[in-house]
Amino acid sequence: METVFTHPVRIYYQDTDTGGVVYHASYLNFMERARYEWLRELGFTVDTMIRSHQMIFLIRSLSIEYFKPAVLDDLLGVTVKVIEVGRSRITLQQQILREQSTLASATVHAVCVGAETLKPISIPAPLRQKIEK
Repeated sequence: METVFTHPVRIYYQDTDTGGVVYHASYLNFMERARYEWLRELGFTVDTMIRSHQMIFLIRSLSIEYFKPAVLDDLLGVTVKVIEVGRSRITLQQQILREQSTLASATVHAVCVGAETLKPISIPAPLRQKIEK
């Protein structure tokens, strides 16, 4: 679980406020995209999770700290690192980086739920095996 996945994100005008600084909620969108791409890299698209495993992940909680602002046209790296895996939950550490500088850092707690019931279920074994590598 020491592997760190990184997804590149370019800052566009739509991500910023009137001053050209990234709007604080945009960071959450960047992190969501990175989590989706991380799962895709593991071979689990959202469609696959729903159709083949009848499950999705919901965010239970998220704690974020902002250190430095990103601005228009920055190229950022958004990371995903697995911290802990439980029966139906997963804890991730995510960072938004510009070169070697950390702009934001978050701890994300996600829960595996049934796609129809939205109640917690065990993380499917094939996905768990990929996550725990």
